[in-house]
Amino acid sequence: MRKHSTVSIGVLVALAFSVAGMAQGPVSVPAPEGWKQCPRCQNNKDRVEAKVKYKVEDHAFDPRDLSGVWGFSGIAAAFRNPPPLTEWGKQQHAATIGDKNAAGQFLHSKDLYKGTGAPLNCDPPGWPRLHTDNYGFEFIMLPGRVIQFFEITHTWRTIWTDGRKLPENPPELHWMGWSVGRWEGDTFVVESNGFDDRPWLGDSQPDGGWTHSDEMKVVERWRRLNYGTLETQITVIDPKTYTQPWVTTAARTPLVPGTELGEYFCVPSDFSDFNNKVFRPAAGPAIQK
Repeated sequence: MRKHSTVSIGVLVALAFSVAGMAQGPVSVPAPEGWKQCPRCQNNKDRVEAKVKYKVEDHAFDPRDLSGVWGFSGIAAAFRNPPPLTEWGKQQHAATIGDKNAAGQFLHSKDLYKGTGAPLNCDPPGWPRLHTDNYGFEFIMLPGRVIQFFEITHTWRTIWTDGRKLPENPPELHWMGWSVGRWEGDTFVVESNGFDDRPWLGDSQPDGGWTHSDEMKVVERWRRLNYGTLETQITVIDPKTYTQPWVTTAARTPLVPGTELGEYFCVPSDFSDFNNKVFRPAAGPAIQK
């Protein structure tokens, strides 16, 4: 019998990992012989052993080479405390965060990706949300471009480094935006625009659901501080939604040596099954319609 790697099962596994983590850290999921674990498949013991095995401490590195598999959980903490919303932004936030359930919790019912307390959906999380919530990502440096590949939703984005400029008026909107990159010293600066306005920036509790407009621009600054640490600062510029630029705190993501990204597709049929069998019965009458 074939085993399917489903989102619904993945959600339950993630919950199990979080509970286990209270006591002794996530459960270690071994890889087949000759293969490597995925970043989220390691537990804390695996990560410590890999750090020693691959001699991460004091390892020589090129600050302009971002190659490697990084992180296993995202940087959600960096996207907290947004600047004040404009009047338009307040209207969007109120319309998007949704109704409350019987316990008074926001349902985040307009979150097209997943949300907390909302029916699971399967639209792309978009950028920069994929950096706040992921199971690890990989940078691949190529001539004229940098590819950033994500395990969650099994997707990627292309950051062009061949000297092209961002279009002032992109002919179409993209879930991941239009992105160009350049080096300023040892800092990799990425600028993006042309974003589809449906994805949220994040779903942090209790009053998350931070939206943006299709006029949003994003500036990222990446620095490889040492062989095993990548620092990121992201600035969201969206004067239609926020009264000032949203500059995140500088977040550090560890290298995850000895791993390779797994397959974690967003599968509509699995989401539908989860919603019908798990979410809607648990949410109660407020979401039954």
